Amino acid sequence: MSWQIKIEDLSKMYRLGEVGTGSLVQDLNRFYHKIRGKEDPYAQIAAVNDRTKSKKSDYVWALRDINFEVASGEVLGIVGRNGAGKSTLLKVLSRITSPTTGSVKTRGRIASLLEVGTGMHPEMTARENIYLNGAILGMTKKEIQVKFDEIVDFSGCAMYIDTPLKRYSSGMRVRLGFAVAAFLEPEILVVDEVLAVGDADFQNKAIGKMKDISKNSGRTVLFVSHNMIAVKSLCKTGLLIENGTIKAQDTADNIVDLYLEKASQELTTELVPGELTYTIPEFDFVEMKILPAKPMLNDSVTIKFVLQVNEEDFEGLQIAFDLVSSKEVVIFGTGAEFRKKLDNRIEVECKIPSDFLNTGLYYIDVHISTLSMRRIYSGEQMLSFEVFEDKRENAFMGKIKGLIRPNVTWKEI
Repeated sequence: MSWQIKIEDLSKMYRLGEVGTGSLVQDLNRFYHKIRGKEDPYAQIAAVNDRTKSKKSDYVWALRDINFEVASGEVLGIVGRNGAGKSTLLKVLSRITSPTTGSVKTRGRIASLLEVGTGMHPEMTARENIYLNGAILGMTKKEIQVKFDEIVDFSGCAMYIDTPLKRYSSGMRVRLGFAVAAFLEPEILVVDEVLAVGDADFQNKAIGKMKDISKNSGRTVLFVSHNMIAVKSLCKTGLLIENGTIKAQDTADNIVDLYLEKASQELTTELVPGELTYTIPEFDFVEMKILPAKPMLNDSVTIKFVLQVNEEDFEGLQIAFDLVSSKEVVIFGTGAEFRKKLDNRIEVECKIPSDFLNTGLYYIDVHISTLSMRRIYSGEQMLSFEVFEDKRENAFMGKIKGLIRPNVTWKEI
């Protein structure tokens, strides 16, 4: 099968800190090297795209030495953590920004949906925006008119078709933008995380439409999402991007599994002696651990504590923790009193039941007190873990709302 997209030695460098490329002297220096066919003089000092590290250079490689091909009719899922370079790659593919080095070759028209309202003019009505986007894609007025009713029906915005887009909600703008991109028949459809804005009905329709585009129309789809269920459902192949480089290219299932494995390794699911920033005279942390390290929705989550009591007059301790969401909302707090053993150890476990937590990232804030309720230690975000989802009973691909997600029972009466 011939390629629809071919990327060779693609790199994109940005300057940090300020808007622009730097001083006039730097711009002239870069231009002088370019006309002589030389490498960008600042490429050698550009840093790796790792947002967790302090700035060591004014330049950074958002993308570095990217090489891959996408076959005609293929649905490619692109995954990676925030700041990895996924959106930059799509912007280069969509000709929104140009690469620093390398080449991008495409066959056919590209329609992009990179963020809410991309390519839409807020002062123009939905009707006018449909014709504008069709013209940008190279379609004639007659071709757009043939698809017009389908676009309006899919978007669900018939009542507001002659209303300026600035009065649309973000979800309505995404609906219209996706409908325009999908129904005006581009050979390549590029979709970023925007589908997460839509409701359940729209997401089901959008996923179904992208499947139809690739299978029945033979068009190519590039799909970026943090929703691993959607990536597995929609895509056949996948790319994992880390710090601006491709770390793996495989089937979508294998790429998602690798991404989840790497994500779990970056979490603090276990603490052992020597990893605390300061000591506590009354006791020592021997071990704190989350089990399993990569829990799924239907897994129970166990928090294990092992403490060594140093004060002989302490008969025991009260161990408590708060379970905190990634948005710093305390989901619940719990604690209990425990007596020390003959070896002055306290070894306990607390189990969070299965089918209770929703997908997402969680932190454990730990509080240790004496039996007389005198607090002797508090530590925030000492442990962290993420709950993943490996399958979904219904067709909805978005994140189900709520801090908890109990397995409730439905029945028809």
